[in-house]
Amino acid sequence: MTRFVFVTGGVVSSLGKGIASAALAALLQARGYKVRLRKLDPYLNVDPGTMSPFQHGEVFVTDDGAETDLDLGHYERFTGVNATREDNTTTGKIYSDVIARERRGDYLGGTVQVIPHITDAIKNIVVANTDHLDFVLVEIGGTVGDIESLPFLESIRQLRNDLGMAQTMVVHLTLLPWIPSAGELKTKPTQHSVKELQNVGLQPQILLCRCDRPIPESERSKIANFCNVRPEAVIAARDVDTIYACPLSYHAEGMDNEVLRYFGLPFEDEPDLSGWEKIVDAIRHPEREVRIAVVGKYTALLDSYKSLNEALLHGGISHRTKVKLDWIEAEKLEKSDTALEQLAQADGILVPGGFGERGSEGKIAAIRYARENKIPFLGICLGMQMAVIECARNLAGLPDASSTEFGHTPEPLVGIMTEWARGKERLRRSESGELGGTMRLGSYPAQLVAGSKIAQLYGSTAINERHRHRYEVNIHYREKLEKAGMVFSGLSPDGILPEVVEYADHPWFMAVQYHPELKSRPFAPHPLFSGLVGAALQKKEAC
Repeated sequence: MTRFVFVTGGVVSSLGKGIASAALAALLQARGYKVRLRKLDPYLNVDPGTMSPFQHGEVFVTDDGAETDLDLGHYERFTGVNATREDNTTTGKIYSDVIARERRGDYLGGTVQVIPHITDAIKNIVVANTDHLDFVLVEIGGTVGDIESLPFLESIRQLRNDLGMAQTMVVHLTLLPWIPSAGELKTKPTQHSVKELQNVGLQPQILLCRCDRPIPESERSKIANFCNVRPEAVIAARDVDTIYACPLSYHAEGMDNEVLRYFGLPFEDEPDLSGWEKIVDAIRHPEREVRIAVVGKYTALLDSYKSLNEALLHGGISHRTKVKLDWIEAEKLEKSDTALEQLAQADGILVPGGFGERGSEGKIAAIRYARENKIPFLGICLGMQMAVIECARNLAGLPDASSTEFGHTPEPLVGIMTEWARGKERLRRSESGELGGTMRLGSYPAQLVAGSKIAQLYGSTAINERHRHRYEVNIHYREKLEKAGMVFSGLSPDGILPEVVEYADHPWFMAVQYHPELKSRPFAPHPLFSGLVGAALQKKEAC
């Protein structure tokens, strides 16, 4: 029997429903259960693919090419279970599908309404392909009381009736603020939030209360009494120094025990959390430290680089090293001759992905600095494209080299593949061809050159990595660039699309077209990030 745990939130947003869901899934997984996580987002965008990174943060891409919410990255990192397009649904996608069905006549001329048509669509998505699982954890975006979330909450209410209370439960995440002038935790926000949930027909079985200190027994009993839950079901979700401590913290508070008790499952035996303990210990007690400068264009909102930040942390875990990040706005490197001095203190430099011309010259300047000063370097997506352009301009005698993304150029080192490889279309297109439909999305294979640095790093010549980009390096310039010293060490299996470039005469210079950060895990750091941190350590120790 598949059991469904619905995770809702109240009081304020950004309390950490995604981390809470992922941590609970990790605890259930540690007890031997098969789990899956899903996210229901209330916004009207079909997916976050066209949303600004400054507003939404990172777009997480799955193996099957879905552009999803960044919480799916947390799901994968905590459980190691690869998400699919089924695992993230938005209000916009649901309405789009229902309206398309209405236009096709699927409803036989009937009036299409939120209930039952929208709610039925939501329920079908929640339960799809879950028969083989023990637990499905479903996070509902937003907060209770938001008008946008009402169809999702109504669907959950119906599902609880359809499946039975013994097969479903609601975990509600709330805030217990500490008021210094009163000298106490205040329970009213939680009480009002639960009342809002009860108003739509949902009674939570567990309250996960965000707080910065232990919950006194008197307050715990008060919450339980007013919110109609057992005192043991009032769980303190205390602030932690690293998100990877959440499974340990929640277990210490008895959260997984309470979930299993509700479903009538055994919980007396302790789960094996030794792996999580080792990860947290490596983060809290590093033996060394390195500085990595990240030259990006969305540094005003670091959630834009959520997976990147975590992947660098994972790379540090593999070396028991603290990775200090210096976030540098790429545009600033364009406006000041002395701005590059910020890179002089770095043990490694990383240029991540992005879209558009803004900041591109700053990225190129940072790449040139890393190349000329033999600083370990990793370029990702746009970072690889800028590395190729830097080589063309400064080593291959092509001063006009640029990308067609930035406008017309006589030397299109980078362009949409169909601009220079007609008849070789390999991009995944949407049926409508609208914005976002011409991107190369999801997992693709690549062939690495035997004996290359990248092949040694992976320990293999065949890899699969996730992509999210519209522009590609022009393979027709390969000969000129390789004569200048750049090595094309990874290509698509048909030899058309450059996937990896490196320099043979540089201690550690890697640039990749794909997004390795999307597949990094705390238990299994991606070799590119582990390699970058290792190279940065060698540079630091050599100085």
